Amino acid sequence: MNQSLGQKLLRTKRVDRTADGAGGLAQTMGLFPLTMIGVGATIGTGIFFTMVEAVPKAGPSVILSFLIAAITAGLTALCYAELAFRIPASGSSYSFAYASVGEFAAFIMAACLLLEYGLAASATAIGWSSYLNNFLDNAFGWQIPEMLRTPMIVSGPNGVEFNVGHINLPPILLVIMCGIMLVRGTRESATTNAVMVLIKLAILVFFVVIAFSGFDSANFTPFFNTDNSKGFAGMAGVTAAAGTVFFSFIGLDTVATAGEEVKDPSRTVPMGILLALGIVTVFYLLVALAAVGAQPAHMFAHQEAGLAVILQNVTGQSWPALVLSAGAVISVFSVTLVTIYGQTRILYAISRDGLIPKTFQKLSVRTAAPVSNTIIVCIVVGLVAGLVDSTFLWDMVSMGTLTAFIVVSIAVPVMRKRAGENTGKGFRVPFGPYLIPGMSIFACLYIIKDLSKTTFTTFAIWMAVAVLTYFAYGIRNSKLNGKG
Repeated sequence: MNQSLGQKLLRTKRVDRTADGAGGLAQTMGLFPLTMIGVGATIGTGIFFTMVEAVPKAGPSVILSFLIAAITAGLTALCYAELAFRIPASGSSYSFAYASVGEFAAFIMAACLLLEYGLAASATAIGWSSYLNNFLDNAFGWQIPEMLRTPMIVSGPNGVEFNVGHINLPPILLVIMCGIMLVRGTRESATTNAVMVLIKLAILVFFVVIAFSGFDSANFTPFFNTDNSKGFAGMAGVTAAAGTVFFSFIGLDTVATAGEEVKDPSRTVPMGILLALGIVTVFYLLVALAAVGAQPAHMFAHQEAGLAVILQNVTGQSWPALVLSAGAVISVFSVTLVTIYGQTRILYAISRDGLIPKTFQKLSVRTAAPVSNTIIVCIVVGLVAGLVDSTFLWDMVSMGTLTAFIVVSIAVPVMRKRAGENTGKGFRVPFGPYLIPGMSIFACLYIIKDLSKTTFTTFAIWMAVAVLTYFAYGIRNSKLNGKG
């Protein structure tokens, strides 16, 4: 059947619980491992790095930035929970969008996810480099030469600057190691993930306890940023910092996407989301409070391995920084691995639907891993991590994620209207299909409005590339062509 342009843009892909096999995935996961998945996918990324970027914007009021980001993540997580019940598919929010608001919106969602996962992997790899260098310095008294641990493209006082001959080598090596493991078909089990989560939490508790020993309430005065040279005075700085620290909450949506493998998902998924959000928020607020209390806000700017340096300054000894750096090196390695894994699987899902070339869905006969897909992703992630300053990446990751969250929030009332109330027992967003999703959209837009002009420009270029790709390739090669 011939389809009009409008029909092609709005065509949806049917997803149900038996679409991928007679029995589907086994429902074996309980509340604790599900909560640990959400905590593990979240903690270990931004909290080790974003204070250095966020505090110079908001000052001590960065604590409010974490609260705003947590509320926004929580509202959207509830939307994810309902969609996970209604659309029990593996492809995360890309599948949600494809089944609800149409193919074109799903492709745009996919572009946002690729931006989120790809740049998040690069950003965490860059942060890993800083903590690795701090660990080597405290353990062996040796530092990586500056030309081999600083990128070529950096953010200077006059804008973008180029340091010819410089390359950040450690994150490139990290991405190569992650690529080798993924090509071999390495995957984390729920038990291993839970152990890693407990290690991360122990490291953060270690930081909070020691940092509070150097707490000085004078560091919270003035509470709001008073320097308006970059437009960050008052609440503008709080909102701008919320856009940066939002990176630290990425990962909570993984709880919802595991709904097909959870016992009693209508109860367990929303509880897992709320528990994970609560645990993450408490730890983040404690870390932010302890960090700002132990160090004046002006010292955070351009500080490498910031949390480790704070411990070293508070105690006057190197061993606390050594412990924290070692914990960060281990935990961030696992997060980078999982983030790259997620990027390859999103590309696999898009390719399987015919919207991008088949190269991304080809699997190795021996390992069943998408080898070409993984190699391409690692090359791109490694180049960005090795050549670009992380300052350019934090807000771009948040922009991609917030845009994806908006689409997910829109999908809730769309799916509720299509399905009606006769969809069986399952989780539904409270207070009707409009209030929570509407608040989620408003919260996302509130954070987005104070992101930098550079972020908006780069995001617009990325979206233009995505739209051109869809109309040049995706719309003609979609597997839904000719289907009613």
